Amino acid sequence: MFASLKAATFAVIAVAAGKALAETHTISFTNKCGYGTPTLIGEGGVVLSTGGAYTANGPVPAASTGEGCTMIETTLKNPTTAGSGSSTDITLIPPHAFSVTTGFGYYGVCAPAGADCNNANCNTAFHVSTDTYVQVACQQDNANLAITFCD
Repeated sequence: MFASLKAATFAVIAVAAGKALAETHTISFTNKCGYGTPTLIGEGGVVLSTGGAYTANGPVPAASTGEGCTMIETTLKNPTTAGSGSSTDITLIPPHAFSVTTGFGYYGVCAPAGADCNNANCNTAFHVSTDTYVQVACQQDNANLAITFCD
């Protein structure tokens, strides 16, 4: 395992410029690895969190980074039409690769929906772009997400 920042799985998001006042989403981290730092990356590469909970008062659309690590991709937003709410998944599509056991779960609304990946061949992660069945949706307002490493 890597002993650097990249050893921790990256959770990647971007915060939308337009925010709905009544919409709130929190992303929380639990790192049981004993090394590495969970990092939440926003739009333009801005670091939004290095392990602490992050709350956005608006939608949280997905971004991309975290090369060489297991990555959680999430879009947290209140649904405006059927099927348009939050969606979260684990990706191992290159350049991403399994690095540590990683899992996520919605809390508050949509609990206990989520997924865990504990090896490079887990069937709960994207390995190719057509693995859309691994996406975990939440079609309720104000979804929150807990991300855990090495559990």
